[in-house]
Amino acid sequence: MLTYVANRALQFALALIVASVVVFALMSVLPGNAAQVALGTNATPEAVAALEAQYGLDQPPATRYLGWVTGMLGGDFGTSYVTGAAITPVIVGSVQVTGILVVAAIALAIVIAVPLGTFAALEQRNWIGVTISALSQIGIAVPNFLAAVILVIVFSLTLGWFPSQGWMAPIEGFGGFLARLVLPVVSLALVQAAILTRYVRSAVLDVMREDYIRTARAKGLTRTRALFAHGLRNAAIPVITVAGVQLATLLVGAVIIEQIFVIPGIGSELVRAVANRDLLAVQGIVMVLVLLVLIINLIVDILVPVVDPRIRNAA
Repeated sequence: MLTYVANRALQFALALIVASVVVFALMSVLPGNAAQVALGTNATPEAVAALEAQYGLDQPPATRYLGWVTGMLGGDFGTSYVTGAAITPVIVGSVQVTGILVVAAIALAIVIAVPLGTFAALEQRNWIGVTISALSQIGIAVPNFLAAVILVIVFSLTLGWFPSQGWMAPIEGFGGFLARLVLPVVSLALVQAAILTRYVRSAVLDVMREDYIRTARAKGLTRTRALFAHGLRNAAIPVITVAGVQLATLLVGAVIIEQIFVIPGIGSELVRAVANRDLLAVQGIVMVLVLLVLIINLIVDILVPVVDPRIRNAA
């Protein structure tokens, strides 16, 4: 098991290094001069050259890359070319906001999907199971932004139960924080819950066809007790993998939701940085998103052998 974890950690480190090179290279080959953009079209060549020297833009690419990576390892993402402010506090604050949204959304999606998917599998020939399957299929077809718009119209504009936009940190008022959290979290969770429900249903159906479930039932256990006693652990393996993929997808999906609800998350900061052509901020934000996705994949890779002894023993 230790060898397995070490191999996954090595793959994580290599992937992170490759990703940093790719992100830096893509930002470097974009047309336009960052110093010129920051100063405006009327800037003199002397002013542009001075700003390039200030931010090290006149140095060779390899030197700039090493300086960028070294700074990130020390928690310093540099200084914005446009605003002149430190980028690190902006990224840290926005990641916290997006993290709250994404973790709450995936937790809600799992709470909805696991019982519904299991029940749909156990009652696959009844109208309730068929209805759950149909609703989950419809939910997959509904994009997050459409679900957000519908929720705002119904629960904010019509009923007035929740604010339609804005954000409040928990320390500023927990009640206001929860009120502003509900609609964006539900908007993100609904589609993910529909997808996970389909996977849970499929995983449970596959487990119910296994010989050990038939043996358990032949010993007198009911279908439900046999599943809970012997099948859920095996059914959880594909669900954990898919949940990890969906969690990574939520990081991207949160960009649109943050725009709709005017939430200062990492997606909103990325859109702002792109609009302002703040390339160093874009570079840092994209790298943080890549890091989060790789961390999620690493956690899933470690959890799967913990749940499945066969993988753990093979490792």
